[in-house]
Amino acid sequence: MNEEQFKQALHEKGITLSDVQLEQFKKYFELLVEWNEKMNLTAITDEPSVYLKHFFDSISASFYEDFNGSFSVCDVGAGAGFPSIPLKICFPDLKVTIVDSLNKRIQFLTNLSKELKLSNVHFVHARAEEFGQNSEYREKYDIVTARAVARLSVLSELCVPLVKVGGRFIAMKAASASDELKDAKKALNVLGSEKSAEYSFLLPIENSERTLYVFSKTKSTPKRYPRKPGIPNKTPII
Repeated sequence: MNEEQFKQALHEKGITLSDVQLEQFKKYFELLVEWNEKMNLTAITDEPSVYLKHFFDSISASFYEDFNGSFSVCDVGAGAGFPSIPLKICFPDLKVTIVDSLNKRIQFLTNLSKELKLSNVHFVHARAEEFGQNSEYREKYDIVTARAVARLSVLSELCVPLVKVGGRFIAMKAASASDELKDAKKALNVLGSEKSAEYSFLLPIENSERTLYVFSKTKSTPKRYPRKPGIPNKTPII
């Protein structure tokens, strides 16, 4: 997907990018490749794949769910900024917080945000389990999202505690999503959320499967969750 195809594909979904926004994506790509030579941010570095598999794929959540407005968004384990930074470029009013356990990635994201002149973007170097127990962040976000971080049974314990009651947890998944959902049923219920929407679609050009799960936070998460670092991964709530 080249820049023109990217622009056109988004336009067909109702997102019209300005020249400034297109320039931000171009700069994002350049910085991603530049920093990737110093640290491992992504295995995908050719321009067409970055525009399709990182930028377009990240923005796909907004084709189905509303990101218009000054929603507070937390992106758990965003790595090189996906999906929240592409969403922030398209929807500048979003207030974004990214939490990641690797300080090098936080350094990249801080530099990226400065170069792209993004406002209302906050980066936190922390384990998601500890972040979710911090009263400054716990149950404070309208939307919590994650892409390709962990299986849903694990991911829900890292994300749902951050969602305010009435807010949304949006999980972006590829194939085998339905199996993950079955395994995560108990965890989602225990943590205080329920599935409110499910969207399946194909990524254009390569036609790879994508599933978007949306969970509504219906009640407060019990205080014991998330458990200590490493425990959700070792012993998921099942």
